[in-house]
Amino acid sequence: MKPESPFTYFLKNSKRLDELCRKYNVSEMFIFGSAIRSDFNPEKSDIDIMISFKKMTPAEHADSYFGLLEELESFFGRSVDLLEKEAVRNPYLKKNIDESGVMVYASA
Repeated sequence: MKPESPFTYFLKNSKRLDELCRKYNVSEMFIFGSAIRSDFNPEKSDIDIMISFKKMTPAEHADSYFGLLEELESFFGRSVDLLEKEAVRNPYLKKNIDESGVMVYASA
């Protein structure tokens, strides 16, 4: 049997992810890259996630970023590449995420 993809795992555990996003002041979360494609390798692939945060102080922002990263890596049991939407400057990466990324959380 084929191992469960991170995206499927994400969807099955959406309540826990909603809790994490609220806890760490996330306004949007997208999953992209091999985690949503057929070339995901359960033994080697990391999880690519792009987020936007709500307005916070710089100290709160740092705490939220690193706290969320740690909990996501624990949740998935693997390395997570956590990008902030506002920090993505590479036009090719931005286009790739815009075209293939899947929004998995948006705050109300």
